[in-house]
Amino acid sequence: MQKLIKGLQQYQTKVFGSQRELFERLKQGQSPDALFITCSDSRINPNLLTQTEPGELFILRNAGNLVPPYGAVYGGEAATIEFAVAGLGIKDIIICGHTHCGAMNALLNPPSSSQFPALTSWLAHAESTRRIIQDKYADKESSSLISITTQENVLAQMENLRTHPVVASGLSRGKLKLHGWVYKIETGEVYGYDPQSFQFEVLTEKCTLVAVPEHKLISAEI
Repeated sequence: MQKLIKGLQQYQTKVFGSQRELFERLKQGQSPDALFITCSDSRINPNLLTQTEPGELFILRNAGNLVPPYGAVYGGEAATIEFAVAGLGIKDIIICGHTHCGAMNALLNPPSSSQFPALTSWLAHAESTRRIIQDKYADKESSSLISITTQENVLAQMENLRTHPVVASGLSRGKLKLHGWVYKIETGEVYGYDPQSFQFEVLTEKCTLVAVPEHKLISAEI
């Protein structure tokens, strides 16, 4: 905790002062460029990853970067998505999974429901991912399953995202685009889902990878 307090003091004395103009603007309101949905994992920093400033990303985080289907849970995820699209006019939504994800490991190797009842209930929103892995990748070695599960889960959560009315409306009017990413912690690379190759490809400045009505994955370990 002392480290955090020291960091706050450094922020106030060294960082805030140099960006005072930015924060003066931000007090007037926000107009972020994208809704960034990612995992709660402490190893992921969306602003560091995308080199964005405060006010440029609207961020939603939870275990496993899950998006419950609309109506399944009236909680923070649905409210955040609705406000981002209908309230802030966001034009891009990114779902970003990551390598070595504890939630994906728990999906494949469920912990005791008596010890982790809330986690067990939460991971039910990734049941389609678990079923796909079970039925489609039974021949895969366990060492590669986490990577494949992470990729399939990003696509499955994008489908769940489409059930939200504001998202469905935005997509139908061409006002909204969905993007599926996977962040590789050990290399810093980010892979985006390419609907032409049905794979996650390393993102570059020239890439414009958007979601398509139906997802298909030709798995390749990231």
